[in-house]
Amino acid sequence: MARPSRQTLAPPSATSLRRLYGHSKPPPPPASAFRKAAAVLLLAAAVALPCAVLYRALVSNTPPPVQVAWDRRQWDPPLATVVVPKAEEDRDLDHISADDLDIEYLKLEQVLQAASMDNKTIILTTLNAAWSSPGSVIDLFIDSFRHGVRTSSLLKHLVIIAFDRKAYRRCTEIHTYCYALVTGNVDFSQEKRFLTAGYLEMMWKRLDFLRLVLEKGYSFIFSDADIMWFRNPFPYFYPDGDLQVACDHYVGNATDLRNIANGGFNYVKSNNQSIEFYKFWYSSRLRYPGYHDQDVLNFIKHDPYIMDIGLTIKFLSTTYFGGICEPSKDLNEVCTMHANCCIGLQSKLHDLRIIMEGWRDYMSMPPSLKASGAFSWRVPQNCSLSLLNQ
Repeated sequence: MARPSRQTLAPPSATSLRRLYGHSKPPPPPASAFRKAAAVLLLAAAVALPCAVLYRALVSNTPPPVQVAWDRRQWDPPLATVVVPKAEEDRDLDHISADDLDIEYLKLEQVLQAASMDNKTIILTTLNAAWSSPGSVIDLFIDSFRHGVRTSSLLKHLVIIAFDRKAYRRCTEIHTYCYALVTGNVDFSQEKRFLTAGYLEMMWKRLDFLRLVLEKGYSFIFSDADIMWFRNPFPYFYPDGDLQVACDHYVGNATDLRNIANGGFNYVKSNNQSIEFYKFWYSSRLRYPGYHDQDVLNFIKHDPYIMDIGLTIKFLSTTYFGGICEPSKDLNEVCTMHANCCIGLQSKLHDLRIIMEGWRDYMSMPPSLKASGAFSWRVPQNCSLSLLNQ
């Protein structure tokens, strides 16, 4: 909420001062320089005192501004963000007035607070209408938590960020914590093909929203909804990484900048370094027009500014955090499996369902057979790195 403007108080006139203090006589005749100086000082005091009294009265009657955890003037362009209560599901999410925003930011805080772990860490994913239909990506995503190893309890810390009304409604049907992120007149409900203008805009809006979450003091795991969760990832994170990011290709060393980062899964601690990095990352879209956030991340990871701000980046091994680009080889160790290197919703759905079938088959095996490590993924099929490069 903008701070209320203060009215400019004009200095009281000589007549009003005389009425206030009871002086009705004309000014004294000229005197010595000393007496003139004293008279000037007395006049200045007489002017300042009623101004101070009036200003104090004005300020005491003005309610203090609502304090927010970020400066929205830094947004470029501003995000129109709203949480829609279930009782107001028919409200038009695409037409939110600026006057509503302060209330909605408080609702965001309530959602984050309710879903937060004790250390103010949450799990975030995003959703639009194209991925929200029954049996589509979001159902597979949630189903993976329920069939994973020590992952079902993590659902109570998951917040689903919906880009449109249909996605929000679907979220409220299947999950507890839903937040509607709507931007101006942009329609994010349809499938966004890779690297189209709509896809790029959605990715950058998502990134800027994540920066706001960090500024509110919340650390997070961000996961694309086309990532299947099979084990609790927290034991596999590094204790000293500000930004820990999964890879399309992992070279074997967590600090090697030759690792090809994938922005679809990352663990970020809320601190000054990560907040400054997310600002830098978002602003770098202007340096690299036509690229999405993941490509830009792989460009700027070499920038000396990263060292200047003191950010520690750790790359996560595909042994634990794999994907179709580079699958995890051992199902006894895999935490997540990403339908990356894949274009098109139907291709993703096809291979994600095969991934889930394979995981269920693995979980039904006797321990001795699991320990042998003989089981392997049956993907890619419709998804493949070769198709991505065509």
